[in-house]
Amino acid sequence: MPRRWLDPALLVVCTLALLTGGVAYAAQRPAWAALVWATGGLVMAGVLAVEMFRRLARGEAGIDLIALLSITAALALENMLVAAVVALMLATGRALEAFSVRHAERELRALIDRAPQRAWIQEQDGLREVAVDQVRPGQAVLVRLGEIVPVDGRLQSPQATLDEAALTGESLPVTRHCGEPVASGVCNAGAPMVLVATQTAAQSTYAGIVRLAEAARQSRAPFVRLADRYALAFIPLTLLIAALAWWASGDPQRVLAVLVVATPCPLILAVPIAVLSGISRAARRSILVRDGAVLEALAGIRQVFLDKTGTLTSGHARLQSIELNGEGAPLQILQWAASLAQASTHPIARAIVDAALARGLSLAAPQQVQEAPGQGLAGLVQGKAVRLGLLAYVQQGRDAGPWAQVCLQQLDYLASSGSFVAVDGELKAMLRLADDVRRETPQTLRRLRARGIDQIVMLTGDRPQTAQMIALTAGIDALHSGLSPQDKVRLVQEGCRKGPTLMVGDGINDAPALAAADVGVAMGASGVTASAQSAGVVLLVDRLDRLIEALDIARHTVHIARQGVWVGMSLSLLAMLFAAAGYLPAVMGAVLQEGLDLLIILNALRALGPVAGDGHNGLPTESLQRMQDEHRQLDGVLTDLSQMARDFASRPAEQARADLGRLVAALHGSLERHERDDEQQLYPLLSRYMGGEDPLSPLSHTHREMFRLIHLLTRMNEDFAQAAANPSADEIQHQLIRLDTLAKLHFDQEEALYRYLDQH
Repeated sequence: MPRRWLDPALLVVCTLALLTGGVAYAAQRPAWAALVWATGGLVMAGVLAVEMFRRLARGEAGIDLIALLSITAALALENMLVAAVVALMLATGRALEAFSVRHAERELRALIDRAPQRAWIQEQDGLREVAVDQVRPGQAVLVRLGEIVPVDGRLQSPQATLDEAALTGESLPVTRHCGEPVASGVCNAGAPMVLVATQTAAQSTYAGIVRLAEAARQSRAPFVRLADRYALAFIPLTLLIAALAWWASGDPQRVLAVLVVATPCPLILAVPIAVLSGISRAARRSILVRDGAVLEALAGIRQVFLDKTGTLTSGHARLQSIELNGEGAPLQILQWAASLAQASTHPIARAIVDAALARGLSLAAPQQVQEAPGQGLAGLVQGKAVRLGLLAYVQQGRDAGPWAQVCLQQLDYLASSGSFVAVDGELKAMLRLADDVRRETPQTLRRLRARGIDQIVMLTGDRPQTAQMIALTAGIDALHSGLSPQDKVRLVQEGCRKGPTLMVGDGINDAPALAAADVGVAMGASGVTASAQSAGVVLLVDRLDRLIEALDIARHTVHIARQGVWVGMSLSLLAMLFAAAGYLPAVMGAVLQEGLDLLIILNALRALGPVAGDGHNGLPTESLQRMQDEHRQLDGVLTDLSQMARDFASRPAEQARADLGRLVAALHGSLERHERDDEQQLYPLLSRYMGGEDPLSPLSHTHREMFRLIHLLTRMNEDFAQAAANPSADEIQHQLIRLDTLAKLHFDQEEALYRYLDQH
């Protein structure tokens, strides 16, 4: 009989045996009562004996030995009532355990059960419904409103609204545009959409998640085997106390009472329920833990190794600045470049397009596009011949001059990449791009150290100059660059010899190192089909700070499991001493043990709840989203400010006057207005959720300094527009540099604050 039906059936049999025997005893039929009570005890003893021998055959400990001894002793001493009560106690404990496990597995089962089974294939002659396993790459798949995306694919419809909460934890729907990748497992929250499958169902993101969830659901942790060892150490102690009770009193009933209260139900129940509760709690936070062994190992981590690209950084290039070669409008050049870049799927091209769209630029359709793989793009945009890519490709063999050499040197200093732009044969600008450090990375590393992590090490295959810039920005303790996958494995193995080690990565090349670590952590749902098969933990949300939650949940769970073990053993030992002294009869001991079981189960279920300090502070998610959206809307103004801070003094006088006038108007109309709204509306709201009398005083001071600099630039613009001798272009550029530096720092501080509040 399956375990899911065996435990309820045992509870029914043992309950009926005890009640029926009680009725017979009340009806003056003691012989019938004894027979029925003995039957209940024998049924439970038989089940325990079979399970114990099966475990021993598998090389596992038989932790039910004391329970079997107590029932056997009761039957041998013809104390049938005690045998029936102990049997009911064990059956109740097993049923409670089964219920608790099902409750703890709820989030894991939810992931498994929502996996789609059917898919709609769009063909020339119409739609055809097939089993999801029959979908092949290249086929067009229709996903209707409310349906789960069955396979990984690339969006073919103009746009789609998706609910990605199951994968990322993001509560708000997100909009994806044509050509963007769509992961299986997300829900279509808008109009029907069509995507082109890029993976089979078995290779897709959600299938990997389901496999991991199923493995976690069926796992039995080595920590449970540790509980077995505790129980085995408990057996000799129990027998010793029982023997002393026999020697001191000669009363076999005292021996029976000792065996009854020594039954290690709390020990048996505490660990598996706590571990499954912890795994379920992690799944609720979009953290998949493969099994209880991983959870226990995670709780003891002392060193952390991190890959760079996609882990410490976002893994996606982002436009940093537009460097002009002489005169020109930076956003106009970005518009031309992004319009041309639409024709390519290269990551750099996608980053340029994303930067233009984020700044509200409308893109034209490029014509006569030619792409040289690894070199660049050429084509017509609004009647202009535009070339985008490497300097040699853009210049077509012509001398680029000193400006281009300075740009190349700047890319080397800043560990960035760049795409040059030429329009109608004239070199116009360089777009500088870089893979940014995740905004949450520095704070995450500080929080790791606060939790007792001894060393944080970065492992990367990048060149030392690039790696050093990232390490300094993130706050890394030790750096190893220029590594092959084999080098990463070797360093991780050396770390494991020094102490429990965790490795975090996101790519296929990280898989060997993840497997070599005590605990491997794969970043993001997209990593499931690559590195996650070698990882013990998968962070479904592409955020490094979820690593802190995983660590906290693991430590909280293991603490509760150990607490249950020691409390259960201590209370059982105390009860044994009372029973040995004759103060606790066997029947009362069985009732006491039943209450102890319930206490231990309730304690273990605490692992389902939030960790101390966990939870949201109540700040509405939509408020945080609005703040971040407003920051993105200011990208255009900040781009102009940064550009003028670099080259204002070198611009022709008339152009400089016109550009400064437009910038000052934009600073008043957008940047200053935004910061005043923050000061008057947002900051009072945020202060309610933060400690202290004036927690945002430093940021308010930055606001005042920004207002002062904007006012100063306004006065300087008025004088400069009248061609006055003062201020000079150099003086204006000096103030622009100050405002640009201050604005960048301030925005980074606010973004870090928003992320902190979003986590809490």
